[in-house]
Amino acid sequence: MRLDNYISDLLYRYECVTIPGFGAFLAQRVSARLDENLQVFFPPKKKLSFNGHIKENDGLLANYISSCEEISYPDALKKIERFTQHVQAGLEQEGSYDFENIGSLSQNEAGSITFEPEEKINYLTSSFGLSTYAAKPVAREVYKEQVVALEEKAPLSITPERKDTPIWMRYAAVGLLAMGIAGFLGYNHVKNVENHNFAAKQEAETQLEQKIQNATFIIDNPFPAVEINAFKPKGKYHVIAGAFRIEENADKQVEELREKGYKARNIGANRYGLHQVVYGSYEDRVEALNELREVRQKENSGAWMLVEQL
Repeated sequence: MRLDNYISDLLYRYECVTIPGFGAFLAQRVSARLDENLQVFFPPKKKLSFNGHIKENDGLLANYISSCEEISYPDALKKIERFTQHVQAGLEQEGSYDFENIGSLSQNEAGSITFEPEEKINYLTSSFGLSTYAAKPVAREVYKEQVVALEEKAPLSITPERKDTPIWMRYAAVGLLAMGIAGFLGYNHVKNVENHNFAAKQEAETQLEQKIQNATFIIDNPFPAVEINAFKPKGKYHVIAGAFRIEENADKQVEELREKGYKARNIGANRYGLHQVVYGSYEDRVEALNELREVRQKENSGAWMLVEQL
């Protein structure tokens, strides 16, 4: 039983996909870069790595398998356990194991594991359709040398004035030159007047805005203050209490959890049409994991964590 495709699907959406009892694949966003040696531009992407110290089950992979295969959560955990044993056997017997579209794990004689990511797959959805681009350097110096060479071969020459040019043509040329200078000076004068008027208008608008900002408005009979007891949790780490096909059941679960002191809420339906109820949402991953452990011990052993920016 291989789970490569499930892990690959989750890497498009999440930064960490944990295989319980084995390790975790991490996806870190990196910016676009230029390889100066190859003269190639690479688009933004998610850089994959593997951490064998992150083994605790966060529920992400098991819940995804349970939803896709329509099996129970414990059965999904059993599948993950069998898959983990299969990977361990491959590393011990052949020294390596290939995850399709993800990368290859290798184990040396000392038992340490190294990971080589698959470079052909880009898990950053915002870069979908972008490929590498070969950049050709602009040969500015070469063009400059060619222009200089052409100038040396074909120098400019000035034809001397012919003595037989009629005098009336000379006066006409002087007149046209004078008219051109007068028109240029007149244009500059009109332009200066327009700039002055624009500056005066800007200054007047600035003074008016200052007066409006400094004005004090007094209301004789103000409306009484209304206190709204509401909260809007922030963060992309959500401790999930359960998922319901009927929204009324989800709202009922929210009321029960709020009576117990949790900042519960209905975060809406997922792509399977199930309305998800959370104990709370957190910005810090460590804080969310601590809350998940406490909920599993005291409240709900089947709780799990969803990593998604709502």
